[in-house]
Amino acid sequence: METTITDIPDITDTDSLIHCEDGRARPTWACTSDLLRDYYDTEWGMPVRDEQGLFERLSLEGFQAGLSWELILRKRPAFRAAFADFNPDEVAVFTDADVERLLTDSGIIRNRRKIEAVITNARATIELREKGGLVELIWSHQPAETPAPVTADDVPSRSPESAALARALKKEGFTFVGPTTIFALMEAIGVVDTHLVGSWRRGSSGVWT
Repeated sequence: METTITDIPDITDTDSLIHCEDGRARPTWACTSDLLRDYYDTEWGMPVRDEQGLFERLSLEGFQAGLSWELILRKRPAFRAAFADFNPDEVAVFTDADVERLLTDSGIIRNRRKIEAVITNARATIELREKGGLVELIWSHQPAETPAPVTADDVPSRSPESAALARALKKEGFTFVGPTTIFALMEAIGVVDTHLVGSWRRGSSGVWT
């Protein structure tokens, strides 16, 4: 069981909008390291509309629970190697032996419940294809409006839509998909835009104007 690495800033440990060294306005968390700044500038909040990409983001959000997002980003290459680039068809056939193997992999988060959740969710992803698929299910919960936070305190940690999506995913056999985890997913993949008003990235996804 992994414990939180306290010396790595948490993605949710934010402050009001600030200007980073390059002069661009970002939330505090995005200015704390090159890794987080690059992630914020190029990936966070951009639309993800393919099954494998969504399965990866869902899996990583599950691993992040209780830990820092920067830790997950640092370990993402190892996660991809361990979980077959998050190809649901390959992960779905992982066995108990694979679970035991992954529990010895120091490159990832060695948490049995989280590892087993990825395998369970891969199988659920495959089953969901007969009902329209993971992409359709997730994006069908896009709200009519997105938040417009001015400070970090204005950013919600969950929403009616994230709660509804969490229920829908659980109904389809997914695990580690609570409303808070799912809201973080929705932020990361552009279903909602929680870039602070005034950030240079606000509205950059093309989903929200």
